[in-house]
Amino acid sequence: MSRRVVAQRYGGPEVLAVIDVEPAGPAAGEVVLEVRAIGVNPFDYKLYSGAFGADPAALPLSVGSEAAGVVVEVGDGATGPLGPISVGDEVIVYPVSEAYADRLVVSGDSVVPKPASLPWNEAAGLLAVGATAVDTLDTANIGSGDLLLVHAAAGGVGSLVVQLARARGATIIGTARPENHDYVRSLGATPVSYGAGLGDRVRVLAPDGVDAVIDTVGGDEAIEVSVELVRDRSRLVTTVPGPRLAESGFRIVGILGPDGMEPRKRARAALVDLAGSGDIRVRVARTYALSDAATAHADLRNPHPAGKFILLP
Repeated sequence: MSRRVVAQRYGGPEVLAVIDVEPAGPAAGEVVLEVRAIGVNPFDYKLYSGAFGADPAALPLSVGSEAAGVVVEVGDGATGPLGPISVGDEVIVYPVSEAYADRLVVSGDSVVPKPASLPWNEAAGLLAVGATAVDTLDTANIGSGDLLLVHAAAGGVGSLVVQLARARGATIIGTARPENHDYVRSLGATPVSYGAGLGDRVRVLAPDGVDAVIDTVGGDEAIEVSVELVRDRSRLVTTVPGPRLAESGFRIVGILGPDGMEPRKRARAALVDLAGSGDIRVRVARTYALSDAATAHADLRNPHPAGKFILLP
């Protein structure tokens, strides 16, 4: 038997349970993965919270979009976007829909090679945040010479936005809690603290405003300061859907948009190369046993150290 985490009903982390499932073999075009590490993302708990609907027919609901592991079976004709897949390959899988498990059957299209230099935990936490970061940067058209304001620069997506924007030649100001300022500096951004007077603090660093804003917070403060400081409102980008953000001119990126997952799938190869060479890093804040997924989700919804949460089967 293999183990999988599912939401038995809609609600908070308490609805998660570990169930036993009969192992399945791969169909044509699929591979079977022995999972070594699983990335945890806010989208995971939003999915079973009811934020995207609460269809009882979808229960029990599987959770998780990214993982890393070793290929143990390959179905007929299974090929990854970067080439053939073989038993024994160390790989990263994204996007998938049942990643919270110790064994996965996935489409070959979701499988990319894991660089040998990339630890399992970092590999499992790379692609969801990294591909989202690339999507925001492309939407905001970030390039050399841009002055970019990033809200929540120490967060999972924000930290990758900073690293990738710096690689494009941008200068970055990043909002963060004071205890994360050293981390934000290490990524290549100048940190400023949240809270009253944020606009004034950013103005000290950017007296003429900023070229673009990438927001991963969605709060009133972030919206107001962004609108006040950006010189071109077409370069306001957020990952947080909401009517006020849309009304303020933010372009919302997300997998529910018209282009779906395609921009994020296209980003995978470059992200894996950058991570393998050490040019970008995923900071792992905490690891949890697969059976402690509910605890991980509860912790993720509260203030926590900067970095990704990882589940270990």
